[in-house]
Amino acid sequence: MIHRIAILCASLALLAQPASAEVVKTDDDGFVTRHMAVVNADTKAVWLALISPNKWWKKEHTWSGDAANMMLRPQAGGCFCERIPEDPNSDEVTLEGSVEHMRVIQSFPEKVLRMRGGLGPLQSEAATGVLTIAIGKSETDGEETTTIVWEYVVGGYMRYETPKIAKAVDGVMALQLGSLAEMLGATNMPEAPAEEEPADPAPETSEEDESGESDDRMAALEEAVEALSDE
Repeated sequence: MIHRIAILCASLALLAQPASAEVVKTDDDGFVTRHMAVVNADTKAVWLALISPNKWWKKEHTWSGDAANMMLRPQAGGCFCERIPEDPNSDEVTLEGSVEHMRVIQSFPEKVLRMRGGLGPLQSEAATGVLTIAIGKSETDGEETTTIVWEYVVGGYMRYETPKIAKAVDGVMALQLGSLAEMLGATNMPEAPAEEEPADPAPETSEEDESGESDDRMAALEEAVEALSDE
């Protein structure tokens, strides 16, 4: 246990570079988006905020139009869900509904939250995704901070053009992490891609164009997550 935690903390220290947000991979089978933020809060405060999406999830990306209806049970099998309230303005009796956004597959308090599911428009497709949120202590300008790494891996059949849906999802992921980080007191936050940027990434050159620093961040995240998964 101590070894695994040490690896995670060391890996996130490497990841604690200026805030980033990008589609890091895209091909015919899916895509990967990765985001990072550094906040002026300890890991416990970050965890408690993370599992309370009703406090920071953007209402524009809810089915009910109100983030207060968002909820998350941070246990394996737990639901990241949304309540659909009865219609108070209807002349008829209405019923309450619900939406499952994702399902928790790993909950390691103050370290890692991993969930599976298709967010937003991906819900209607056969494709699914795994969202891994890694949390670790870091240092910024001599002050103790917490680094949050947020990676969403999507794969499977979908009726969207992969580069276009990847950019759209990337923007939403940046928006949600940015909202969480802002609530916690961000020192660095991801920025959603600008509208004028090209809609289609170039997958045939993306791996060659990635910097060594980006490769290091990816390797560090993979090492941290794999270490936490080992028995």
